[in-house]
Amino acid sequence: MRYGFVMPFGDARLAAELAACAERTGWDGFFVWEPVWGWDAWVSLTAAAMRTERIRLGTMLTPLSRMRPWKLASESANLDQLSGGRVTLAVGLGAPDTGFANFGEVTERKTRAALLDEGLTILTGLWRGEPFAFTGQHYTVDTAGLPVGGAPSLQQPRIPIWVVGAWPSERSLERVLRYDGLIPSARGADGQMRQVTPEELRETLAYVAAQRTATTPFEVVVEGTTRGDDPLADRATLVPWRAAGATWWLETMWATPATGDGATAVRRRVEAGPPR
Repeated sequence: MRYGFVMPFGDARLAAELAACAERTGWDGFFVWEPVWGWDAWVSLTAAAMRTERIRLGTMLTPLSRMRPWKLASESANLDQLSGGRVTLAVGLGAPDTGFANFGEVTERKTRAALLDEGLTILTGLWRGEPFAFTGQHYTVDTAGLPVGGAPSLQQPRIPIWVVGAWPSERSLERVLRYDGLIPSARGADGQMRQVTPEELRETLAYVAAQRTATTPFEVVVEGTTRGDDPLADRATLVPWRAAGATWWLETMWATPATGDGATAVRRRVEAGPPR
């Protein structure tokens, strides 16, 4: 299992500081939230890339339905080049209650799913750095004849893409099968999305194993909170996920207030290192 830290808030300067600290204290990945408005994820990750050499860098997560796929392709490919091939892109439908309606973004689930699928096709096409054309329901792209070509991603065949998959929705999981990692979720009794249980993760991975034909590496990404100062308690938290098949643990502190005290708590957790 590898370990990443998700910065819950903060600007590019804080991201650079925390990423450097995370690399120094043994974390394997550093991730940032991509909000509708506020701290720009790709500026923050670029700052982090300039202060690090080894740690993987990514979003947690990018709601692709409200992005311009060609702009995201440019940002992510350029960062992949800058970082020496350390970018991971995590995508999903996103959480509409984080401000989608406030800025006129699409909130209807079916449309967001269609935008996500078309956006992924465009991303992976543009990352090749070759002439590319696509016509879909929502997007039309044709790079032929453009005076400046896009930079290909350094990682080949592409930047790894982790996709949210909702168990037991076959349509959602079919999307996951085409890419490089699963962020597992399930719909709770209240209709809200939640992380799966370890048992649900086993069932999800059994489906993936039976259906996925690609032989490329495939990551299984779960998130949660550990203490950082109690190895036995942290082990008890992680063991069920390891046993269920998780390959990445992402440490999250979503409930931490975006204040000076909150930033101090986040920095202390990064400094404590991963719950190995």
